[in-house]
Amino acid sequence: MQPEINQEAIARMLDQVQKPTRYTGGEMNTQLKPWDSAKLHFAFCFPDTYEVGMSHLGMKILYHTINGREDAWCERVFSPWVDMAAAKRTFMPWVDMMDLMKQENVPLFTLESRSPLSAFDVVGFTLQYEMSYSNILAMLELGGIPLLRENRREEDPIVVAGGPCAFNPEPLADFIDAFMVGDGEEQILDLNRVIMQGREEGASRMTILKRLCAIRGVYVPALYDVQYNADGTIASMKPNCPEAPEKVLKAIIPDLDKAFYPTEIPVPYMEIIHDRIMLEIMRGCTRGCRFCQAGILYRPVRERSLEHLVELAQQLENTTGYEEISLSSLSSGDYTCLAELIRELIRRLDEKHVSISLPSLRLDSVLKDSLEATQKEKKTSLTFAPEAGTQRLRDVINKGVTEEDLMSKVSDAFHGGWSSVKLYFMMGLPTETTEDLDGIADLAKKVVDAYFAVPRGERAKGLRVVCSASVFVPKPFTPFQWEPQDTQEMVREKQSHLREKLHIKGVTFNYHESDLSYLEACFARGDRRMGQVLLRAYQKGCMLDGWTELFKYDMWREAFAELGIDPAFYAYRRREKDEIMPWDVIDCGVTKEFLWREKEKAEKAQTTKDCRKGCNGCGLQRFKGVCKYCG
Repeated sequence: MQPEINQEAIARMLDQVQKPTRYTGGEMNTQLKPWDSAKLHFAFCFPDTYEVGMSHLGMKILYHTINGREDAWCERVFSPWVDMAAAKRTFMPWVDMMDLMKQENVPLFTLESRSPLSAFDVVGFTLQYEMSYSNILAMLELGGIPLLRENRREEDPIVVAGGPCAFNPEPLADFIDAFMVGDGEEQILDLNRVIMQGREEGASRMTILKRLCAIRGVYVPALYDVQYNADGTIASMKPNCPEAPEKVLKAIIPDLDKAFYPTEIPVPYMEIIHDRIMLEIMRGCTRGCRFCQAGILYRPVRERSLEHLVELAQQLENTTGYEEISLSSLSSGDYTCLAELIRELIRRLDEKHVSISLPSLRLDSVLKDSLEATQKEKKTSLTFAPEAGTQRLRDVINKGVTEEDLMSKVSDAFHGGWSSVKLYFMMGLPTETTEDLDGIADLAKKVVDAYFAVPRGERAKGLRVVCSASVFVPKPFTPFQWEPQDTQEMVREKQSHLREKLHIKGVTFNYHESDLSYLEACFARGDRRMGQVLLRAYQKGCMLDGWTELFKYDMWREAFAELGIDPAFYAYRRREKDEIMPWDVIDCGVTKEFLWREKEKAEKAQTTKDCRKGCNGCGLQRFKGVCKYCG
């Protein structure tokens, strides 16, 4: 029987919130089922607001994967917004959803059936960003679920989590019952099957969790004990029962053409961050940028066939009405048949005025012609990611692009009618010098010069060059996982230096706050003790930390101080080669030995070839037939 919730109270709340469509549901292509028809109820929770979560492709894939089974029903849940007065935005008169739910005693509910979170068999979070962790605690508490896994009763939902941040599960180990590591399309169905069978049998919560360990890529933190050395480093991390493996090997979908991909996706009533069709053309990357976690986690490279992609694009256009398709991947320009794919999509969809976009592209002459054909009415901004200002530092990070590459593509873009270019850089990269920072400004100036090199009558109006410089955060499973982050003082000095150097007409400089990046580094390389900090900070009022106006750094500092935990231990400390990392319990496919070799090559500014040009021995060769580039 469907659990009851106060619908009148919800109606009153929706009359008062800033954006009621965040909470109403009812979008086209959502999945509705009779509550009692499903043996298993899964609440898919995105720990951020609706407009952010509805832009996430992984959510759409798993939502429809689960709902493809008649005996399961997946519903969506997003983080409610808070009272904007708390963010010192007093010009906004309305209180918003989070405070109203507490006032009305209404628990966090799903969009589809408006059922409370506590009524579900499984509550699943996707972990896309470390600074969303406090939102997880907020959603659990609002949903009536005990925050700490050790306090949950037999009847409480099993709380699971997946996504890229699950590759270091330890900071959330106190709050999550089971983590899913790797590709989730098949894994999520296996997990649901085990939980469903366990519930039907009346098995205990711990019995179900132990059974989950048999699924590839599932990590259950309660089944592992962690010991620490006197200096705070990890002494050991071992399973405490025979069901738990020594290492948890990530799940891999070997053939994307055979993997499920939704042809009907929910179409929101409000504008969202990425309000378009997201067509995943490939998964993984062969380029080996040494700062890039995703490039390691999503190996090996797997491509969807051109024929399958064209079919998916047509179906998605028919079922959504969107007029833009984004060809999504970590490196879309590396898709084998990209130019042919674009031409075929234009041929099939041109009459419907559908445009094709490529994120972070590597533009060659063929692609330039193809994109011009599809961008007839609107020339959007092109994005390039040199990451570093000098060739030496680009070699350190193994970026694989030269200044000549960039300028050639920028020139092509300006001659092709574009006038807006975004350039992404990182500051604080290992071995970075002042010369490297100056190189960012030099590149920006050359981009401006390339625009004015186009004759006045031939170039588009409105030059806009946006230089964004994020702060380097060392991430697990990268060659830089052993490296320290720049101190906040160092970051601020570098930002000030760049502000002065980038005072160039037509150039805008954007940068991230050092406080936020510092905390991100703490969680990225954190162990279980970071869970204590998270809980204390949440109890003080921290949530939605990824939103600048809501980030309360002082409260985080207080939480660290009260617990006697030094954040510098996680962010600023250089790791030794043989140190046990909190994430060593996870096998991502790429070996630690390969990552260390890449670190040593970085110190010498030596590059590593693209995997497409020959196997580099990253470790995936252990899995026969998984990577087509393995020797």
